[in-house]
Amino acid sequence: MRIRADRDVCIGAGNCVLAAENVFDQDDDAIVVVLQETPDGADAEAARNAVGSCPSGALSIEET
Repeated sequence: MRIRADRDVCIGAGNCVLAAENVFDQDDDAIVVVLQETPDGADAEAARNAVGSCPSGALSIEET
């Protein structure tokens, strides 16, 4: 799996960081930053939850 983030779509809600703090962060403008593009184990499950809870749809998963 590979995590993708469209920073132009991100609204800075921070749900991704709350759901998967090892995978996502926010920059000074509160826009998503992907820390792990290819998470595994518990981080992968947390990332899936984060993608599903993103209110703007800025996050996606590409299965590899």
